[in-house]
Amino acid sequence: MHIDLPEKRYYKIGEVAKAFSVNTSLIRFWEKEFVIIKPKKNAKGNRLFTQEDIVNFKIIFNLVKERGFTLEGAKQKLKKNPDNIFDNQEIISRLEAVKAELQKIKNSL
Repeated sequence: MHIDLPEKRYYKIGEVAKAFSVNTSLIRFWEKEFVIIKPKKNAKGNRLFTQEDIVNFKIIFNLVKERGFTLEGAKQKLKKNPDNIFDNQEIISRLEAVKAELQKIKNSL
């Protein structure tokens, strides 16, 4: 799943939910369940997600929604072999970006 978010320092929860095509409640739930998602909160209490949070959310999304892991299974996978998962996610992200670029080229022809 290629996520197309503009380069910003912080993203609001609605922007993240729209990018991943999920409800904001799922993002709030996963924030409580997974320690690697740590959004900043402003004075009003609104969640502000960084680029790092987006990458971590991509990893969790991949494990749970695309590969079919349970939440407990995803937590264990992140604990056992975090470096391998982060490397794999980086490779997947690059391949998805190449695929999206190729599709743009195809559509313009």
